[in-house]
Amino acid sequence: MYMPPQFNARDPAIALDLMRAHPFASLVSNDDDGLPFITHLPLVAESGPDDSLVLLGHCAKPNPHWRHLQARPRAVVTFMGPHAYLSPSVYPDLARVPTWNYLAVHCTVEARLVEEPGAKDALLKKLIATQEPAYAQQWRELGEEFQLKMLAGIVGFELRVTSLQCKIKLNQHRRESHAAMRAVYGAGTPDERALAAWMERLGMPAEATAAEGH
Repeated sequence: MYMPPQFNARDPAIALDLMRAHPFASLVSNDDDGLPFITHLPLVAESGPDDSLVLLGHCAKPNPHWRHLQARPRAVVTFMGPHAYLSPSVYPDLARVPTWNYLAVHCTVEARLVEEPGAKDALLKKLIATQEPAYAQQWRELGEEFQLKMLAGIVGFELRVTSLQCKIKLNQHRRESHAAMRAVYGAGTPDERALAAWMERLGMPAEATAAEGH
């Protein structure tokens, strides 16, 4: 994605936090006609040894996406964090225009399908442990026949992240707007409040000096 240097978050911990806080992702592959094929799905980010990162998920077997991954394992995954409109009213002068602030992560991945029932069961248990640990007992009590029937209806995959970009667009280069931005966002929608929290996390000042306002 387009990445101006002031918005490029190079700390992998920030990207991982975003992926875990906003796990509903878009998996993008090329179909057999060379066009983008997109599946919207939850993915679990799992850290491995030597700073490796794997995204775990599955799709319904009738969904052709797993066949595209089988034929062309290289794909892209995107995660969208909080986002919101920014009014030019946050600036001390009038020669400004509106914009939209947002946080996003794009991952280039290499896919490996998980098709054997035991391996799919292990993958599902990792997903359950992340989303609803208490459901694990219910899953175990459903019985082997039912479990195998459910497992036959999905294809699991591990998406090994080979590179990623993390973009945090919060007007970092416009310090004169930060105090008003944090006030507006801090009293706004859930997404706006989340952006205000990220401004605080990144150390963006809540007050601007008079010199910065002109």
